[in-house]
Amino acid sequence: MKKIITSIFLIFLSFNVFAHGPSPQKVEKSITVNASPDKVWAIVKDFGGIQKWEPLVTDSKVEKKGEDTLRTLTLKSGGKVIERLKGIDEEAMKLKYEIVEGAIPVADYNSFIMVAKGSNPNESTVTWVGRFYRVYKLNPPIPAGQDDETAIKAVTEIYDAGLPGLKKLAEAK
Repeated sequence: MKKIITSIFLIFLSFNVFAHGPSPQKVEKSITVNASPDKVWAIVKDFGGIQKWEPLVTDSKVEKKGEDTLRTLTLKSGGKVIERLKGIDEEAMKLKYEIVEGAIPVADYNSFIMVAKGSNPNESTVTWVGRFYRVYKLNPPIPAGQDDETAIKAVTEIYDAGLPGLKKLAEAK
């Protein structure tokens, strides 16, 4: 009887090993901006103005579809991304959005950008956080370009280009 129970347990355990799927990924980047939080927040909360500070975006078009506010981004690389605004919290200075579809190699991407007081007067800290999965949601073998590394690299490139662009714009005004 002990062998039967052990065998059933091992079979159950082996099925669980193969049922895993992708792990959630996260990219978090911050930058200090020599401008007041109110000034930086005015730039960040402009959902249709991301092309002013994100150099990988050449155009942004905002439209309402029912209850949803969507923005279509045209990327410098030629692709398009459609994002849905999930919320703007004026008090917390936090904008939340998600990718609905597009040319960035991620799945289930949710993000927020938050502006906070810096450690010195007239200084802000901007934090940009994205949580997502790789494109390929099944178990290995994973097709090239649909893996965790590709997804993390794409999001990191966006944040690494955008945050310095935001800093430059906020400090120039």
